[in-house]
Amino acid sequence: METLQKLTRRQLDALQAVGVRETPERGVPLNWIATSLHVSAPSALGHLTPLEELGLVERYRGKSRLTPKGRGTLLEYQRHHRVAETLFGKLGLSPEATCAAAREVDLSISHKTVERVCAAEGHPSVCPHGEPITPCSGRPFEGAL
Repeated sequence: METLQKLTRRQLDALQAVGVRETPERGVPLNWIATSLHVSAPSALGHLTPLEELGLVERYRGKSRLTPKGRGTLLEYQRHHRVAETLFGKLGLSPEATCAAAREVDLSISHKTVERVCAAEGHPSVCPHGEPITPCSGRPFEGAL
């Protein structure tokens, strides 16, 4: 099973919260992650602990940072989501509706399936929102293995 397929939606949201807020100098405090997820600090910690066990996040002195594997997993998720959006866009859905539909499946589809969909769609370079789609590599992102 691929790393993305092991994550719950809330764990992915926590991973994204760390990725958005961390800087080269600073990790992300637990309270900020909890606030961004609209949960208590203990609940946020419950989402972060499995990420740490999977090697996606490391915590030090109460601050969380992405590992290289965590960054790679976020990039892979972004690709899965944007390719799924492109597929749903072909059905005539609005960009907002494509995003909602993609969120229903983006964690459960395999890398191999995403590659097949991407190839069938002619290797789109952008999603319906105009965001870039990383080109096919034939395998999951390096850090996500």
